[in-house]
Amino acid sequence: MLVTTEFIDLPTASTPMRTMVARPAAEGAYPGVLLYTDIFQHTASMQRAIVRFASYGFVVAAPEIYHRFETPGRAFAFVADYDAAQAAAGKFRASDADADRPVVLDYLARHSSVGGKSLHAMGFCIGGHLAFRAALDARIRSTVCFYPTGLESGSLGGDTGVDTLSRSAEIRGDLLVIFGSIDPHISVEGRRKIDDALRAAKTRYLITEYYGQHAFLRDEGERYNASEADRAVLQATAFLHSNG
Repeated sequence: MLVTTEFIDLPTASTPMRTMVARPAAEGAYPGVLLYTDIFQHTASMQRAIVRFASYGFVVAAPEIYHRFETPGRAFAFVADYDAAQAAAGKFRASDADADRPVVLDYLARHSSVGGKSLHAMGFCIGGHLAFRAALDARIRSTVCFYPTGLESGSLGGDTGVDTLSRSAEIRGDLLVIFGSIDPHISVEGRRKIDDALRAAKTRYLITEYYGQHAFLRDEGERYNASEADRAVLQATAFLHSNG
């Protein structure tokens, strides 16, 4: 599908939340997806990913997660701004995500191109953890978490002891968690802990591993595995549509 994009500022209780919105150009009603970026926000690579997922027939809204303390439009270069991105992530709190999530979902719910269709969530890295947390919202029909960092350890941004995984029983929709099989940031033991928690909570879920490192879907740099990324995208989009 051809896609149109725009950046809008959604009002929050604190500061405007710059949000990239991508949707199919053809008229119609499409499911809405709240998409969380990685710690680098709206890089060129992430914008391409947002467009890519929208082209499969979704209205995608991807908010900046650091709007409380960064200038709107701030994107961090993977290498040159790595330390700055880590510092920004350290300022982020789980309560920030909980406050921002309904703002984006409300926007999607009333979007003319969603037209009452179902709502879903997706995210990458820290955004994968945020997407998992979004799945706790009863409006979310299904969720895809790409290599969610800190989920197994209870770490989210600058918070520790975060209760996301322990609340798995609250998830009412379906869940797909995708890992890179050689991801050094999420250990085999950590992945097993997530699996065990979801099984114990009787969550409807699927865990899939693709051969790749952390952020193997990022389409630049040495971590990118194009063939595995293609497979993961196809699985993710089919999963979301199957729950639409």
